[in-house]
Amino acid sequence: RSLNNCVYLDKDDLIILSKQIYKVAGEPFDRSSDFFQENIRDAEYEAILEIAFNALNYNDTVLINAPFKSEIRDMEWLGFMRKKLAAKNAELCIIWVHTDVDVVHHRMVARNSERDTWKIEHWDEYVATQDYSTPQGIPELFVFKNSNDDEFDESIVKAVDYIRR
Repeated sequence: RSLNNCVYLDKDDLIILSKQIYKVAGEPFDRSSDFFQENIRDAEYEAILEIAFNALNYNDTVLINAPFKSEIRDMEWLGFMRKKLAAKNAELCIIWVHTDVDVVHHRMVARNSERDTWKIEHWDEYVATQDYSTPQGIPELFVFKNSNDDEFDESIVKAVDYIRR
């Protein structure tokens, strides 16, 4: 909201389509499952990117809210994105949100979303599979600190300035 005149896309808005895939496939809704990884995850990312690239035809600022956990550490993928954006006269800007792990757990419990059920029930197992370290060697990366309200307030001002530069 602080960006004003920005196309905001949240990958989680595609969950409704993913649920239909689970239903048709006769699989339980579990975004931590092998089924999700093998059949849904990449399609969600491809869809949100396609929507974002199309949105650049109508607005010069498109923000995608999605973790891109594996992509962010793949220099070949980042290079591909830079080239594709350059063809649209746009630039890559990555916001890495850092939140303390205990705060992440508390917020997941508080939001009480079915997409987090497995993660909360298997917290230690889930956390052991995650890389919370800040990616290195990415010049377009801005670290947004979000473990408390003061960090958030400071980061939002800096992030808007960073994006608008």
